[in-house]
Amino acid sequence: MNNNQTRNGIIVTIAAYLLWGFLPIYWKLVEEVPAGEILAHRIVWSFILMIGIVLILRKWTPFIQECFIIFKNRKRLLGITLASLFISLNWLTFIWAVNSDHVIQASLGYYINPLISIVLGIVVLKESVTRRQVVSFIFAGIGVLYLTFSFGVFPWVSLLLALTFGVYGLLKKMVNVSAIYGLTIETMIITPIAAIYLFSIPERSVTSSSLISPENLLLIGAGVATAVPLLLFASGAKKIPLAMVGFLQYIAPTIMLILGVFLYNEPFTSAHIVAFLFIWSALFIYMGSTYRRPMRHS
Repeated sequence: MNNNQTRNGIIVTIAAYLLWGFLPIYWKLVEEVPAGEILAHRIVWSFILMIGIVLILRKWTPFIQECFIIFKNRKRLLGITLASLFISLNWLTFIWAVNSDHVIQASLGYYINPLISIVLGIVVLKESVTRRQVVSFIFAGIGVLYLTFSFGVFPWVSLLLALTFGVYGLLKKMVNVSAIYGLTIETMIITPIAAIYLFSIPERSVTSSSLISPENLLLIGAGVATAVPLLLFASGAKKIPLAMVGFLQYIAPTIMLILGVFLYNEPFTSAHIVAFLFIWSALFIYMGSTYRRPMRHS
């Protein structure tokens, strides 16, 4: 892989994480709409957009073939169905968190997520663990417990976001399907439920009479807001080392934290500072174990 490919990969991956980081601003623009309704629109319009992308890229035949392969394999079908449910729960939690003034908690969740993914890898996939990784888990646990005892409230939003996305990533790894086909199939599975929900609402947000209102256009654009960063990530991540992807992923929660504190004026207390310091320390220890290379013998 040449330097130009690596550089382009880094730029495209950073662009994906920047879009994910600023996503709370998008959901805030439609905060008057209930989170469940926003989620339903996100699912339906993401599916429509992904079908369009598959057609434009002339991948319809291989996509249908991939569907048949997955649907004939019970384990893979169960895996991708569970993946669609977990990512839907993750999206719902994130939308609710943003529009209920819990952007900082959402940020904390995505800082914790990589550590949750490592734990799932160890428990489910029997991956090995180093001493440094064990120490990083302990530090992260202390941070979460400190925040819990300081406020007397369990940070369920953060942990639910971390767990649902961690399990989603695990299921995706087990199913092993490309990003484009994966998102298309996942949204296809859950779209009928989302569509039934939207049509059952007495006063639907998107109607033919007011289709071009700003709020409706934003709801329709939820598909673009979902698919574009994912496709950028899928394109960029395969051109750069996995360790680099791991480092860049902290761009998004850092932007969310800044938005929560400075744009949305959410309270950031000394308890938050201590908890985040523990989480950040855990991440630095973990990243150190990732980048650590064995010493060469002369």
